[in-house]
Amino acid sequence: MDESNMEINMFKTGIERISTGISRLDELLDGGLPRNSVTLVSGTPGSGKTILCFHYIDAGLKNGEKCLFLTSDERTESIVAQAKELGFNFQPAVENGQLKFMYLNLDSSNVHKEIENEITTGGYKRVVLDSLSPLAEIPVWISGVHEIIPSERSMDTKAYPIGSTPATRIHIRRIMSILNKGNCTTMVTSEIPEGSRSLSRDSISEFMVDGILLLDLDTTMDRRKLTIRKMRATKHSLKPQDIEINYGGIKFL
Repeated sequence: MDESNMEINMFKTGIERISTGISRLDELLDGGLPRNSVTLVSGTPGSGKTILCFHYIDAGLKNGEKCLFLTSDERTESIVAQAKELGFNFQPAVENGQLKFMYLNLDSSNVHKEIENEITTGGYKRVVLDSLSPLAEIPVWISGVHEIIPSERSMDTKAYPIGSTPATRIHIRRIMSILNKGNCTTMVTSEIPEGSRSLSRDSISEFMVDGILLLDLDTTMDRRKLTIRKMRATKHSLKPQDIEINYGGIKFL
């Protein structure tokens, strides 16, 4: 597994940097992710989005930081098992409370509030939301500018259909607002449909985040690539970087 500097780095800009857990990626990012930023990790299915998040969480654990992994997958134990197969042993951190896997019940009318409460009271330094896509696709009923309520309370409210631009924008803004309330640095993943020209499944979140790491598969050439599409307050190359995924996670070639 790539060694990385687990300390916070400070550069000429005065921006504190947080290690991604991959030393070469940190170099390309002038030291890492800006502290308290939100970075979108996007890519087609199987491109390595969750694995990149494993590196990020692993770096935080090694640095003694408290970490939160938000997921809509009920089988959180399978995520821990998947990580272990790649060389990331998260079980001890789960047992001692340093790492929490939080299942997001998308059928719950309080899912946004549950996320907000956890992030604002948990003392987390690193947060992963894997994935943003399901949260952006649940129904929306609003009775005020910032209020999202369930259908059973939707009397005298305005309804937006699933997948509509207003509904998606409301969800994404709410989620980003919640993530920015915590004293944490966050990675969120989004799946890009095959052939899409957008940088996320919702086509909106890429405009609301501080950074974008794009993972891509070239099946004809049997290659994987990682591109830094944007990163706040960071001078970086836009050149796609060749990577591979094996035991130990992501490795730059």
